[in-house]
Amino acid sequence: MIDVDDLIALVRNYNPRTNTDLIRGAYDYGRRMHDGQKRHSGEDYFTHPVAVAAILTEQRLDDATIVTALLHDTIEDTKSTFSEVARLFGEEVAELVDGVTKLTNLQLSSTETKQSENFRKLFMAMSKDLRVILVKLADRLHNMRTIKSLPAAKQARKARETMDIFAPLAGRMGMQWMREELEDLSFKVLNPEARSSIIRRFIALQRETGDVVHKITADIRSELERAGIDADVYGRAKKPYSIWRKMQEKQLAFSRLSDIYGFRIICRTDADCYRILGVIHQRWHAVPGRFKDYISQPKSNGYRSIHTTVSGRDGTRVEVQIRTRQMHEVAEAGVAAHWSYRDGERAQNPFAVDPARWVTSLTERFDNGEDHDEFLENVKLEMYSDQVFCFTPKGEVVQLPKGATPIDFAYAIHTRIGDACVGAKIDGIRVPLWTRLKNGQSVEIITAAGQRPQATWIDIVVTGRAKSAIRRSLREENRERFVKLGHELARVAFEHLGKKATDKALRTAAKTLGLPDETEVLARLGSAELAAREVIEAIYPDLAAQPSEEIDGNRSVVGLEADQSFRRANCCQPVPGERIVGITYRGQGVVVHAIDCPALAEFEDQPQRWVDLRWHSGRHAPTNTVSINLTIANGAGVLGRVCTLIGEQKANISDLTFVDRKPDFFRLIVELELRDAEHLHTVLKALEAESDVAQAERIRDLSRKP
Repeated sequence: MIDVDDLIALVRNYNPRTNTDLIRGAYDYGRRMHDGQKRHSGEDYFTHPVAVAAILTEQRLDDATIVTALLHDTIEDTKSTFSEVARLFGEEVAELVDGVTKLTNLQLSSTETKQSENFRKLFMAMSKDLRVILVKLADRLHNMRTIKSLPAAKQARKARETMDIFAPLAGRMGMQWMREELEDLSFKVLNPEARSSIIRRFIALQRETGDVVHKITADIRSELERAGIDADVYGRAKKPYSIWRKMQEKQLAFSRLSDIYGFRIICRTDADCYRILGVIHQRWHAVPGRFKDYISQPKSNGYRSIHTTVSGRDGTRVEVQIRTRQMHEVAEAGVAAHWSYRDGERAQNPFAVDPARWVTSLTERFDNGEDHDEFLENVKLEMYSDQVFCFTPKGEVVQLPKGATPIDFAYAIHTRIGDACVGAKIDGIRVPLWTRLKNGQSVEIITAAGQRPQATWIDIVVTGRAKSAIRRSLREENRERFVKLGHELARVAFEHLGKKATDKALRTAAKTLGLPDETEVLARLGSAELAAREVIEAIYPDLAAQPSEEIDGNRSVVGLEADQSFRRANCCQPVPGERIVGITYRGQGVVVHAIDCPALAEFEDQPQRWVDLRWHSGRHAPTNTVSINLTIANGAGVLGRVCTLIGEQKANISDLTFVDRKPDFFRLIVELELRDAEHLHTVLKALEAESDVAQAERIRDLSRKP
């Protein structure tokens, strides 16, 4: 374990003015709090916080972050408290330690909790102080370096969580070295055979070709000296996981991979970067399509560099990165460069990104009321995406993920432009809205007054910002219809309990459910985002409890005489949850109609035949047949997906009839067995959301006999 004097020496290397008393005090306090605790390896537990602090000194971070690393497990795992840490080390450190503790308690890969909700909390913690996630990443890195002491099942779970969440997060923050190491450590756990295979092939390749890295590095240095350019040149073989991923993406064998070596040239000025690029391209052949200029178009996390891939006479491809010393510091530290120290002063690196602005840009588009699953989808899109750079007609640069479309481009400019988009031109030529953009293209968006986003756009766009804006617009468009439907569902649900769905009752439910008002409750009811049962439970938890036993279909209607039988009318097919009335037939018992069934008009002058009925309160069996009219795309597997979707909603298909076949669409009537009106609504909404379903509606047919 690193002793306190060695740790202080590591900090003094970049910050001679460090508060040694503060660090020494935190070291002694942390060791005392963790006294007697052991890691799975048998080592004293305090070796872990010290190792985390040492990792952070490599980033030249401030005293508060180093102290937080030393104390990051004290509040969670010892008798230490927030107030005690604040009293001894200050409010800033206490807040940081508390933030790391909360992150540690988020089970980001748990199947028992909502991963999307935890992702939202993670980003909320980041938005308060990004140093919290820097400590957490260093904590995860040390845990992955020492993962061998854990049981195999826990190793696999930690490695998968690291690969899925922490590695891409480190990359998104610009800490590429950490991303690569986290990925490779996870790869070693998740697929050790593949990793060993790649290492063995590397060794065999070196035997055949010699030390390629040394040869090429010497060649580059020689060319730069000849051109009179002062620069440092570094070369290395790429990490095993990076090679494995490339093999999987390109479906190539190891022997066919070319650019498995990377070289970095670090110089003094921006002008030198472009001079070096010219020297490299004169000496070696540039590979078309493999050039990226992140100096003129930097990444959002501050990363700047020129990337090019070249090939030599023997066909060996190598990637070359060219950057200045200041650019290199940001490339190594990413957003953490904001806190870096040099010679006791906060480093004034012009390329370091303001972390507050960076986190705001990452999270602002997710604060508009989207549900948590949508938030998770958007975050992952943002974290895993490569980038393309396109131009507006005025020459302004728009940065987008790889695979972005003109619709993404429009929303990147402004939500209003995206909503009104009707077409696009790329380099002056009209193109479909689903066209994938490429680097350097000029994009012009064509708009029209009154245009609204189309539901199909959801499947076209790739950016979280565009998806959020489209869904928000679609929700607003449907909101009035959803509110009306929700009002009816609420009325029926409350009547089952002998209650009324008053505005006051709905406001109470809204408060309990954490929603702004009663209108939002109704809108979510109508859009199937909220079940009527949840609204009832929010106000009357005892009354809302449903019997575990399903109601017998033969006694599902209340209001019949003892000797009366009933059946549901074929014309309106009423289901539990809808208001009903009975019509008596001699020798046929009672036929149950929906209260709004047009067929009732013919019985207006026969009041003696009307019977006041209602559905039995409780859980009905899924035996109520309802016919729906379905129009679906004529495509391979579409019908199968639709049937599967219906099954996923716990509904049974009792009959299916094709009524119209066209080259592009099929129309069919599907007979479903359902529980109640809420069940029917859930199925219809699920079908309407399916991109291959053009129409899904309930059939009420007067031509059918009652």
